[in-house]
Amino acid sequence: MAKSENKTKPTKASVTDLIESVDHEVRKRDAKTLLKVMKKITGKRPKIWGSKIIGFGQYHYKYESGREGDFMRVGFSPGKANMTVYIVNGFSTYADQLARLGKYKTGKSCLYITNLDNVDLGVLEEIIEDSLEVMRERYGDD
Repeated sequence: MAKSENKTKPTKASVTDLIESVDHEVRKRDAKTLLKVMKKITGKRPKIWGSKIIGFGQYHYKYESGREGDFMRVGFSPGKANMTVYIVNGFSTYADQLARLGKYKTGKSCLYITNLDNVDLGVLEEIIEDSLEVMRERYGDD
């Protein structure tokens, strides 16, 4: 089987331009808040990954299948329906935090939030910090 790579890569696009292009005022406000929160927690400069994901940090992965690539350690995307927060290591160990978070939905590694006013921002910060610690343990510092 041929080796494949992640198609979502960092770009030189402007984070500010992406956030300012968001039509939904709540989503734009929330994007500005998450930008500050993730900058503070990660200590990293944000990069646009693909066309609309704002990511922080980077790690290299390689699966047994041969697929390998680089991806952000944590990030978010201000979508039309909700804000997607990317917690790359998933949510299997975050039951306590998720019970205290507020209104959200999850996917495999995506946390969907329609409005940051409906979640406890301190709990979201805990999840992000814990996720980054797991990433450091698995992949080292970036």
